[in-house]
Amino acid sequence: MFSTKIAFLGIGLMGAPMARRLLQAGYSVTVWNRTLSKAEALRADGALAASSVADAVREADIVISMLEAGPAVGELIEAALDALTAQALWVDMSSTRQSEAQQFHALLQGRGRHFIDAPVSGGIAGAQAGTLAIMAGGSAADYARVEALFGALGRPTLVGPAGSGQVAKLCNQLIVGATLNIVAEALLLAQAAGADPSAVRAAIRGGFAESRILELHGQRMLERNFVAGGQVKSQLKDMHNILAAAQAAGVELPVAQLVMRRYEAIADAYPTADHSAALLGLEQLNPGQRLGSGPDRC
Repeated sequence: MFSTKIAFLGIGLMGAPMARRLLQAGYSVTVWNRTLSKAEALRADGALAASSVADAVREADIVISMLEAGPAVGELIEAALDALTAQALWVDMSSTRQSEAQQFHALLQGRGRHFIDAPVSGGIAGAQAGTLAIMAGGSAADYARVEALFGALGRPTLVGPAGSGQVAKLCNQLIVGATLNIVAEALLLAQAAGADPSAVRAAIRGGFAESRILELHGQRMLERNFVAGGQVKSQLKDMHNILAAAQAAGVELPVAQLVMRRYEAIADAYPTADHSAALLGLEQLNPGQRLGSGPDRC
C-alpha cells in the first residue's frame, strides 16, 4: 500500500472505474458520492465510503473530484475547505471552464492548499483499462506529487499552469465533436451515392483519414449503437465551454460554432445518447436517408 491517502469524490460512469484503478494500484482510497450506495459499492474493492464530503477529505493528501460540471466542483470545494489537511492537493478531473479552474486554484491557494485541473479523454473503456489521456494544469511541484498516481489511470501530460488542463481538454473535445460529425457525413454520403459505407470505412482506414473516431465511432454508426460512452449533453456542454474560451482568448472558431448547432439540434431528443448520435441529427437534415438497416440502440 502507498502511504498517500486519496479522497475520490464522484463515483459515476467514469469515477467508479478510475477509483478502482487506484485501489488496484495499492492506494488507500476513501470515496464519496451524492448517492451513497454508489460509493458503498466500491467497498468490495477495498475502498472506504464516506457519508459526507468533509469526512471523505479529512485525512486525505490528495482529493480527486470527477463531477458533471464546474458548479458542482465549486460546491464541493466550498463544503470541503475547512476539513482539508494543511498541504492537501485538490485534483479536479472533471471537464469545466478554464475560468472555473482558475477560480478553484485561486480559492484553494488563498487557503494554503494546492490545485491541479486534470481533465481526461478516453471514455469509460479508457477509465477501465487505465489508458486515459490526462491533461494537467498546475505547478511543476504539484504535478510531481501526482504524476505516479496519474500513471495508474493513464498517460499524463503537464500542459501549463492552472486552467491549462481544461484548455487542452476543450481542444480535444473540439476535434472529437467535429470529427464525429464529419465521419457521419462521410458514411451517409457513401451510402446515398451507392457505395457500401462499411467497405468505404475499411478502404480509407490507414490513410490520412484514419482516426480513433473513424475506427470506433464509425463502427458505432454503422451498427446504429448509440448506447452512451460520451453523452450528447456532455459534448454540447463542452462545445459551449469551447466557445466561451474562444471568446475570452479573442479568436473566432466558425467550425466549433457549427458543431455546437448540430448537437443543439439533437440535445432535447437524445441527451444521454452517445455523441456519435450526431448521425441522427444528420439524418434529420436528409429525409429518406438512413445509414444501415438495423434498429437504433440508445
